[in-house]
Formats: sequence, structure tokens, C-alpha cells
Amino acid sequence: MSDIHVVCPHCHKVNRIPLKEHYKKAVCGHCRGSLLDTHPIELTPQSFQTHIQKSDIPVVVDFWAPWCGPCRMMAPAYEEAAARFPLKAQFAKVNTEQFQQLAAPFGIRGIPTIIIFKNGAEAERVSGALPAEQIAQLVARHI
Repeated sequence: MSDIHVVCPHCHKVNRIPLKEHYKKAVCGHCRGSLLDTHPIELTPQSFQTHIQKSDIPVVVDFWAPWCGPCRMMAPAYEEAAARFPLKAQFAKVNTEQFQQLAAPFGIRGIPTIIIFKNGAEAERVSGALPAEQIAQLVARHI
């Protein structure tokens, strides 16, 4: 059985866990938080590269801003889609108002923009608000 590396959504430490089709329980070896937590995490300049570079599962990043109406409208759909992929994909958010330096290298021109990172590189991007089903279909292509 092979192992995968997953970054904890709570403490941002890298964990090596056995690769399985389904998980009943998976706990971080550092903070004891659940690795099955599907709530999208807020990435900062300190945690962004760790999640993108060290995770063996796709990292789905929503670049958004608090003043953006479509971003706020899509937020519940994004959370709903995230709940479908425990330990299959990590869902995250980057507040482009607060962390412009994280969005700038990716040439984000409109928000919301979702970028899927796989093996440390951008695998796909889509701009505009999407319903949960479309987000889930987008992510499923990269698992």
C-alpha cells in the first residue's frame, strides 16, 4: 500500500497517511485535528506554498474578495462541493484584498477565480461564480 502526503487544514503540517479509497478517521500527527475536515481553509502567505507544494492531493483555491458579490454568492456552493471530497482534494480560499501578493503571480484578472493545483503546479482554472455541481465536476477531473 502506498502513502500520500496531506497538509493539515488546522496546523499546516505535512502528514503521511496510507492511500485508501475511503477514510473513517484520519488525524493529524502534530495537532490531532481531523484531516477529514472539508471546510475550506483560509490560506496566507505563510501557508500557501506548503499546501500547494507539499500536498499529494489536488488543492482547489478560490481567489475571492469580501466586497465581491459573486464571490459571496458562490461561497455556500464552494463549501457544499468541498464536503464531497474528504482527503481527495483540499479546498482553500485566498482573500485577494488582504493578500494581493498571492494572487498577483497567477494573473488573477477577475474574481471569483478557482485554480486547481496538482503536484505543485496549476492544473486548471475557471473564473466566475459556479454552482456546487459544476465545482464538483471540475474537481473530479483532477482526482
